[in-house]
Amino acid sequence: MSWIDGRFEENLIITTLEQATNWGRQSSVWPMTFGLACCAIEMMAVGAPRFDLDRFGAGAFRATPRQADLMIVAGTVTYKMASRVRRLYEQMPDPKYVIAMGACTIGGGPYFKWGYHVVKGVDLVVPVDVYVPGCPPRPEALLEGIMRIQDKIRAKRLAKDKPDVLPVPHHTGRVRLPEVAAS
Repeated sequence: MSWIDGRFEENLIITTLEQATNWGRQSSVWPMTFGLACCAIEMMAVGAPRFDLDRFGAGAFRATPRQADLMIVAGTVTYKMASRVRRLYEQMPDPKYVIAMGACTIGGGPYFKWGYHVVKGVDLVVPVDVYVPGCPPRPEALLEGIMRIQDKIRAKRLAKDKPDVLPVPHHTGRVRLPEVAAS
C-alpha cells in the first residue's frame, strides 16, 4: 500500500494542467474545409456518417480559419493558390496543425516533372505535421492522419514555441524570402 492510497475520495482524478489542456485540445480538433481537387471528395467522405469523424472529436468542419485549428490541404496546390493557402494558415489561431493529403499535395503528384504551375509540395508553403499519402488516399488513411495529429497534441508541451517563418514559392520556381522587419 502506497502513501497515496486512502487519501482521496472515489471518482477523483489527479492530473497536471498540461495534461488536462492537451486532453481538451485533442478531443476537440476543428478542421478547416479546404479542398482543392479530387482528394477533397475523400475528405468529405470522412465527415459523412459511414466513417463518422465525430467519434474522434474532430467532426465540426469550420468554414473560417479563425475558428479552426487543423488545416487539411487536400489536392493540387498551384503557385497561384499558394499565397492563399499561406494567408489562411496565418489567420488560424495557435496552436495550429496541418495535414497534407494526397500525392499532389505532398510532392506535386503526376504534375511533378512537367507541371510548371504546381507547387512541388505544400511543405514549401506551410509547415506540415502529418502526411497522408495516396492518389487519392482512402478515408481510413485520413482518419489515421487525424489520430496522429491527436497524438502530437497529446504530447505537446505548454511552452511557447517560436512560429516558423517560411518563404512563399513564386511561379518562377524560386522562393521569395519573407521581409524581416528592421529592429
